[in-house]
Amino acid sequence: MMVGDSWTHKIAKVCIAPLAKTSITPNHLTTVRLVSGIAACAAFATGDRQWEIWGGWLWLFSAFMDRADGELARMTGKTSPGGHRYDMICDITVTSLFFLGAGIGLRDGYFGNWAILMGAMGTAGVFAAEIYAEKIDQMNSDTGDKAYPGFWGFDFDDVLYLFAPIVWLGWQMPFVVGASIGAPAFALLTWYKYRKKLRED
Repeated sequence: MMVGDSWTHKIAKVCIAPLAKTSITPNHLTTVRLVSGIAACAAFATGDRQWEIWGGWLWLFSAFMDRADGELARMTGKTSPGGHRYDMICDITVTSLFFLGAGIGLRDGYFGNWAILMGAMGTAGVFAAEIYAEKIDQMNSDTGDKAYPGFWGFDFDDVLYLFAPIVWLGWQMPFVVGASIGAPAFALLTWYKYRKKLRED
């Protein structure tokens, strides 16, 4: 699927259309995405139920802003390498920090401070996977193919919208434990795909 053609991109395009004729720029929305995403992670790190609920809403808003900034850029013709790089850095930062925030929030649970370590492992794995996936996407810029393509009208990273319900349902512990193993493994898989792509080119 080409970038900007998922259901969430289409919804974002309709929602931010009124902003196209204002002084608001895509980088403004990217900054809002970054701040709200970090705030959500900080809320998860408190381990307090009320803060986790608010953090979930902030997380959903941040994930939607990740769609909105790109749509505004395409709609107004304000795309640039610098803007793309800023967006990429913000996306990687927010997505990675979710696991650290969730791990810190679990510090008083069954695993104690080990939960923080597991969250950090998940963060490191997601960070590395995102970096290599971005490299693959850049190498495929002429075809529009992505390292991990979407399906049924959803992008691969639309899975981020599920993170909030996971927190609301109190499923952070198995999620963080799984990420501590799965994220590093996923990073290795993405690195392998990147190395394979290098050899093919």
